[in-house]
Amino acid sequence: MNTAQANPAKNSVQRSHLGTLSMLAWTGDPGAGHDMPYLLLYSLGDGDGGPEAGVAAMAALVGTAGMKIGSEMTDATAASYNFPVRLLVEGGHAVLNMPSLSAQCAAPPEWLTAVDARGHAHLMIATRPWPVAAPGEPVAEETLKGYLGADETLMTCGHALLPVSRLRR
Repeated sequence: MNTAQANPAKNSVQRSHLGTLSMLAWTGDPGAGHDMPYLLLYSLGDGDGGPEAGVAAMAALVGTAGMKIGSEMTDATAASYNFPVRLLVEGGHAVLNMPSLSAQCAAPPEWLTAVDARGHAHLMIATRPWPVAAPGEPVAEETLKGYLGADETLMTCGHALLPVSRLRR
């Protein structure tokens, strides 16, 4: 699993508090019937004001994305749903565009296969910092499970199902 740094755009979120943002694409185990493509947007917690200010800034980011923190899933796959977050998949990359930032990361082949089959991905925006997962470095499956398997991470994320867009040719 690879990560890539995000580039915040102008917004009302305290961008300096976000610190280093990163995005990670992965799937569950297709052999076990868990082939959902996931995207995780997270901060290293190294922004101005420290990790606590980063948590507040990430929570504001979730709000500008039109999502709620907790277990409630925002389903943006309905054709009539006007959601401010867009997911573009092109050239082996996942590109996330939202009012507060744009981010992209390389997507592994199994993620691309899953997103092609489903036509959507599950986005999670984590408010809890994850300083262990450095941008551009692979993340071990056990490390990912340890972070996302913790209630203090999973229940403090914003969750959304995003339809996939592609460039017209």
